[in-house]
Amino acid sequence: MITHIKGKLTEKNPTSVVIECNGVGYMLNISLHTYSQIPDSEQLKLYTHLQVKEDSHTLYGFTSLAEREIFRLLISVSGIGSSIARTMLSSLTPKQVREGIAVGDVALIQSIKGIGAKTAQRVIIDLKDKILKIYDIDEVSVSKGNTNKDEALSALEVLGFVKKQAERVVDKIIVSEPEASVETIIKQALKNL
Repeated sequence: MITHIKGKLTEKNPTSVVIECNGVGYMLNISLHTYSQIPDSEQLKLYTHLQVKEDSHTLYGFTSLAEREIFRLLISVSGIGSSIARTMLSSLTPKQVREGIAVGDVALIQSIKGIGAKTAQRVIIDLKDKILKIYDIDEVSVSKGNTNKDEALSALEVLGFVKKQAERVVDKIIVSEPEASVETIIKQALKNL
């Protein structure tokens, strides 16, 4: 129904953005991959996926059509909801997800929080043929985000992690890499939680 939104970026967090379009502010849930690619300019265009449920209408935003396509493929698999699909696209780039599915890398898919061995196998079985058909989608290179422990913790909380546990892991990462960007902190934390 809503294929993209173009307007003024009024709020930017690692898990969501607000785009003002003709006086209406739209909140879009985003992955860490999309967050890392959003420029710090006023005007922004994100491709969207509208999820309609009995109790909510939720918009998801993506900087590339490739990422939106991977998201839609992932949520088409039984056992993968929008939350797990977003976590997957926060831990891995869309290209890594595509290649992992294409080569049947169960361990890579299973490394995502919330995905067990059976679900990882189901993702590969259900999507391998579809992924191979759309394998030549262009990717945009990853750019750096801001360094901020609080933003990283906030994003991890939104993704469903316990704050105290996440804080311990994030503190260890910051001690070893004081200059780590928000996305680096979150990606490393996702591997260690």
